Amino acid sequence: MINIEIPNPDVVIRQREQTAKDGEAVIPSIYGFIDFHKVPRDKGGLLSFFNADNELLFVGKARKLRPRLKKHFQDQVSPLKDHRDEVAKIEAFVVENPMEREIYETYMINTLQAKYNTEKAFFEND
Repeated sequence: MINIEIPNPDVVIRQREQTAKDGEAVIPSIYGFIDFHKVPRDKGGLLSFFNADNELLFVGKARKLRPRLKKHFQDQVSPLKDHRDEVAKIEAFVVENPMEREIYETYMINTLQAKYNTEKAFFEND
């Protein structure tokens, strides 16, 4: 039997509004998120998207986390394109090894039953 342990996220960001102080630059919100800068730009890993009820919506892997995260909120091919308004929390996991990313992604999709992952799901989604 293979024992896989899901790592703790390196970064967790939540929807929030900026409370700008005098002279502070306003950070543009993307679907209610203003903390994309906390996600590493040049590191590979995994992204998990959750709704307000902490239900896992989608798990994805990326060679570069921040650019991929932003694409999920911009492009028209993202599996989240019709569900972006549901996302309330994002977890980022730094996993540099591509094989480990693939294993963790598949394991997390199936163990945690990600709602909008369809290609690697081995469970029946209601």
